[in-house]
Amino acid sequence: MSLGWLTSSNPVAIWWSFLIAVSATNIGLLLLLHSHVRRSTPGWRTGLAGIEPLVLLSAAYVLGCAFRSALPRADVERICLFDTFLSSVFVGRSVATVAEVCFALQWAIVVQALAKIANSDTARNISRLVVPLIVLAECCSWYAVITTNYLGNVFENSLWTLAFALIGLALWRLAFSFRGLAQYGIAAAATGAAAYVVFMCTVDVPMYFVRWQADIADGREFFGLSSGLHDLATRWVVTHDFARWKDEIAWMSLYFSTAVWASLLLAGFGLVRHLLPRYRVRKPLVSTGRRPVPVAIRSSRLTG
Repeated sequence: MSLGWLTSSNPVAIWWSFLIAVSATNIGLLLLLHSHVRRSTPGWRTGLAGIEPLVLLSAAYVLGCAFRSALPRADVERICLFDTFLSSVFVGRSVATVAEVCFALQWAIVVQALAKIANSDTARNISRLVVPLIVLAECCSWYAVITTNYLGNVFENSLWTLAFALIGLALWRLAFSFRGLAQYGIAAAATGAAAYVVFMCTVDVPMYFVRWQADIADGREFFGLSSGLHDLATRWVVTHDFARWKDEIAWMSLYFSTAVWASLLLAGFGLVRHLLPRYRVRKPLVSTGRRPVPVAIRSSRLTG
């Protein structure tokens, strides 16, 4: 395996080094969080059964993203940095599918827990939609990588956008049910979800749509199911050319850093969940906007 391309003059080498550094940091943060949760959990049990579910789901996401950072690839283009079967789309997309479903489960669990504390039916219903939407998005992604048709990516990322638009809506409504630090934290998460939606609507989804339109204009033929599966499992093109990677660098850099940090924050939700009820805004039992009306009471004399 040649590493001659790893020079300071190659932008792709600098980018890959960034991904490795961020992934190593993220794994360290995961281990630190796991250790802290373990110390703060009474009656800790060894093994996977004893791990806080949010931490376990985050571990799948963090490690999955670290694997994809070490061996980056662009699915439809079939390009990668290293000549190994682990760089194949089949392996990479399989890892990504598990990791992304775990990430969606984290969001669903946290939103549902907040909805339970706030007694919000809207947020509770949204929490039930998150995972089905992401599973459908994963199906669209597999369609895209099998056929090499970017239309699948358009639908995939549109579904991610919809899921986080709903999450942002749920968090925004929930923010008004809390006060103090809890409200600020939920509002910050809602702002992050809104920023993600804006990015997807202005950068990511349009990028794949333009690629799909270009392929249609060029009369490109797409793979069928069997030929596509064979191709994604057996063909990978090693390239260190910045021109081939430049459109992937922005979203991958944000994905393998910011998204992973969000997963780690969600994993830490278990540490503060028991504190949230004290920040719940309590509504008065009786609320009225009218002044009480005085009632005259007459006294009567009993006569025999």
